[in-house]
Amino acid sequence: MTTAAEAFASAKINLTLHVTGRRSDGYHLLDSLVVFADVGDRLILTAGANLSVAVTGPFAEGVPTDGRNLVWRAAEAAGWMGWIELEKNLPHGAGIGGGSADAAAVLRALHGQNPMGGIGAERALELGADVPVCLSSLPQRMRGIGEQLRPVQDVPGLNLVLVNPHVHVPTPAVFRELMHRENPAMQHCEGWDSGPAFLDWLGQQRNDLEIPARSLAPEIGEALSALDGAILSRMSGSGATCFGVYDTMDVARNAARRIAAKYPEWWVQATRTVGSDARQVSRATT
Repeated sequence: MTTAAEAFASAKINLTLHVTGRRSDGYHLLDSLVVFADVGDRLILTAGANLSVAVTGPFAEGVPTDGRNLVWRAAEAAGWMGWIELEKNLPHGAGIGGGSADAAAVLRALHGQNPMGGIGAERALELGADVPVCLSSLPQRMRGIGEQLRPVQDVPGLNLVLVNPHVHVPTPAVFRELMHRENPAMQHCEGWDSGPAFLDWLGQQRNDLEIPARSLAPEIGEALSALDGAILSRMSGSGATCFGVYDTMDVARNAARRIAAKYPEWWVQATRTVGSDARQVSRATT
């Protein structure tokens, strides 16, 4: 790549997150249905003689601009040099992809339709457990420590409200609070013949990290309560972002406005996720 290229890093939503065990090296085994939203970070990559990163946007504060940043490490792993401008629109440490989504966006920009092939699956996983799943914007079932991925058919696009109460819950601390580490995996994660059937199934699933995260940050419970009127509400990832599923986008937008008015210090976004039949996030191409 010799000219500037743009990339979009979609917010990652764990609609489910089952903790099914722990390996001897301490890594936890997960079973998660992951989808991606049309809200996210934006990146511009311009080839050059040296590697540098500049961060802008509402969540730029505190984001490193050196080798601590995953976009820097992704560019290094791909053997690319140049200037990266990262517009940080997603709160970091929030359970919705963050740096992993940004790193995956860099790899997509550099390697097109075969981003993992550009650096190898093992190297992609070394960048972060969520980097491999973030390389695609389509619904996927993620198992193991993040390396076992399978596309999931018949997942509808969902109208969501994302709420982050601006509290940070470190992932290791959440796992330390987890009481049970060998829980049932998801069952029948495919083959829904309608949106209501999918939502019925989704309501029977869970996020095993929600209870331990709420014990560390009671604000998560407040965020879930604020998503009143939702068909279903749940925490994403290890927190603290929560999501509510709503009937229509208009209903979601109205809920987002209501929550933002009541909690002006929170990050609140109405968004739509990409369904199984979509090829890319619409907002990324506008």
